[in-house]
Amino acid sequence: MQGIFSSTIDVLGKSIDLRAKNQNLISSNIANAETPNFTPKALNFESELQGALKGNAKSGQMTTNSRHIPLKGAASRIQSVNGKVVETPSKSPGKDGNSVEIENEMSRMVENQIMFNASVQIISKKFEGIKAALKVGS
Repeated sequence: MQGIFSSTIDVLGKSIDLRAKNQNLISSNIANAETPNFTPKALNFESELQGALKGNAKSGQMTTNSRHIPLKGAASRIQSVNGKVVETPSKSPGKDGNSVEIENEMSRMVENQIMFNASVQIISKKFEGIKAALKVGS
C-alpha cells in the first residue's frame, strides 16, 4: 500500500487515531470540571507527527516487541507517534484547586472535532479517487 498512497494515508489515519484519543481527554476534562484538585490534560502530537513525516523521528525502527518485524521508512516513523499527555492547568484555579475552564475545553473540543472531521473527509476523498480510477481502468 505504501507505493500507492505514499505517506498521506498513514498520516491521516494516525491523525484520526490521535485526535480520537485527544477527544477522550478533553471529554474527561469537561466531566471533571467540578472535581476538586483536578488538572485538565491534553494530547500533544502535532509536532511529533510533523517530525515523523519529515524523517526527524527519534526512532525510525521502533517496535513494541523485540520479535516484531519493524516497518521501514516513513510508515514506521508515523506509526511510532503516540503523542504526549500534558497537563494544561488554567492560570487561575478555583477555590477547590480545580483548574478546568469549561469555555477553553469546549473550544478545544470543537477545534479537535473539526480537525478530526477534515482528516476523515480527506481520507474518504482519497479512496473515492482510487475507486474512480479503478472503474475507469476496468
